Order: sequence, then C-alpha cells, then structure tokens
Amino acid sequence: MHYILEILPSLFSGVITTLEIFGLTLLISIPLGILVSLALTGKHFIKAIFEFYVWIMRGTPLLLQLIFIFYGLPIIGIVFPRFEAALIAFSLNYAAYFAEIFRGGFQSIPQNQFESAKMLRLSNWQTLRKIIIPQVFKIVLPSIGNEVINLVKDSSLVYVIGIGDLLQAGNIATARDVTLLPLILVAVFYLILTALLTLILKKLEKRFNYWK
Repeated sequence: MHYILEILPSLFSGVITTLEIFGLTLLISIPLGILVSLALTGKHFIKAIFEFYVWIMRGTPLLLQLIFIFYGLPIIGIVFPRFEAALIAFSLNYAAYFAEIFRGGFQSIPQNQFESAKMLRLSNWQTLRKIIIPQVFKIVLPSIGNEVINLVKDSSLVYVIGIGDLLQAGNIATARDVTLLPLILVAVFYLILTALLTLILKKLEKRFNYWK
C-alpha cells in the first residue's frame, strides 16, 4: 500500500493528460465528422476529396499518423508541439470514423422528412439542427459509443511522441521498480474510465429514446 501511494501522483498526472487528449479530441472530431459526412453526400468533386481523406485516415494506423505529423512534417518545415501534434492526429483520425458513422445515419433518414421541412419553410440549418441531427444521433449513438471507448484506449499511443500519459507513467514505474503493480493500477484506471463512459452513454441512449 505504501508503494501504491508513492506512485499514485504520477499515475494521476498521466490520467489528466489522457483525459485532456480524450476530451479535446471528442470536441473537435465529432463536429468535424458531421461536416465531413455532409460533404460525403455532396457533389462528385467535393465527395471524392473527402472520400480520399477518409480512406487515408481509416486505411493507415493511428500510430503511423502520429509519427508522421510529429516527426515527418518538420522535414517540410511544419512543426507542432507534442500535445498539439497528438491532438491533430487523433482529431483527424476519429473524424474520419465519425464521418462514416454519421453518413450512415443521415442516409437512414427518410427523404420525406426533408420535404416536409421545406413545406414548413425551415432553412437547411433549421432542418438539420431541429429535425435531422437529433434523429441521426439516436441512430448512431451505439456506434459512436464504441469509438468513444476505443478513444480512451487509443490515447495510450501518445507515448510514441514522448507525452506523459497514464500508460507511460505506468511503464516508467514498472521499469524503475521492476514490478508489474503499476501496470495493474493502469489497467484499473482504464477500466474505471471505460465503466464511467459506458454509464454516461447508456444515459444518453435513454435520453434519445423519445424519438421512436
């Protein structure tokens, strides 16, 4: 117990970094994913550009994208600090996945709802905000929930560019003290985070259940 109390501060520091990456990625990638999903339903040229973007993001490992943004872009004079590089990589990657999820949600909405909105003289923005997006969120929420849980675990990849997240804090303590106890605590922290997120997602699903 004494040893656990000694390493907890460094683990909590890593948790804060993990949560920062997680929260900021969601704030950026979900709205970006919605915009990209709308672009994927656009005209041929615009659609082709964003299809290529989604193909690149989903077709290459997130770890490789992190390395490319932090270590590769400086070769052509584009330099990002570690945290910003991680945030850009995670946001672009998850936006592509969210875009495909939202695209499927938008396509599942009956066309007559758009026509009814026009008859009511609602603008395109009003139609999306008040009628379409709430229904889409209900449809795609389980899929979004899976990606949210994955994001918590994927955040551990930031170690590759030297960011001190939860897993790196555990690895340092394990290598220094030659014990697996820090990694066990890291696993407990991840389980707690995923349990809390699962609870929040279930409450959100109940909230959106009034659209039937």
